Amino acid sequence: MTCPIYSRLAPLACLAILAACSGEKEPGPVDIAREHIDCAVGGAPELKPACSVERIEKGGRLTLIVHHPDGAYRRFAVKKDGSGVTTLDSATPPRVRLAGDRLDVLVGTDRYLFPATVKPDAPR
Repeated sequence: MTCPIYSRLAPLACLAILAACSGEKEPGPVDIAREHIDCAVGGAPELKPACSVERIEKGGRLTLIVHHPDGAYRRFAVKKDGSGVTTLDSATPPRVRLAGDRLDVLVGTDRYLFPATVKPDAPR
């Protein structure tokens, strides 16, 4: 025994599902974030303004989520003493150095240049 209502609704359900699909992709995390920084990820030879940064402040702590062009990301905690950043999702500690007005951060084969504000009385 077949149910006539289901046999009539099945094609309509498929049509509704197809109509909901779109050829346009939803924006990824890189499209959503506001600030871009120079980065070279995955061992890329040159820095490009291709990574976006999302800032999250919670409980008096600032976290930076850096979104790579391929959709991967890396999380950094900004140190309260102003000495730089540390990684939150990597066993490899970052190598951090001040390069003019930017913070040059290397984690494995990934490199990032963050804008930095140097206090006049900070050691150099």
